[in-house]
Amino acid sequence: MHENDPLWALRHALGGLAVALLLSVPTAALIGRWAGDALGGDYGTRVAVYGVLLLYVVIGAVVLFVRVARHETKPLGAQRLVVWFVSLWLWPALFAAAPRRTGD
Repeated sequence: MHENDPLWALRHALGGLAVALLLSVPTAALIGRWAGDALGGDYGTRVAVYGVLLLYVVIGAVVLFVRVARHETKPLGAQRLVVWFVSLWLWPALFAAAPRRTGD
């Protein structure tokens, strides 16, 4: 039954991404507070920075899922969770590290 379910094959990636995204919410709040204070200090600035950071990690979650989820086969553990969390915050590096395709 499980071998025919495409979500079952992606369970490690879905779990890692979900927990990393959940941990990114308070991380974005802390960074938003610090950056907002550094940029101006009022509540509106902190909220704007927090909102931009949340948008950034949600877009990162989608990009990571599309680009790497099908290759994730290792069970979720603390080490894999750290990899997912760091990858979620550094997702633009996927585009820098991607092999260049030429139109030849």
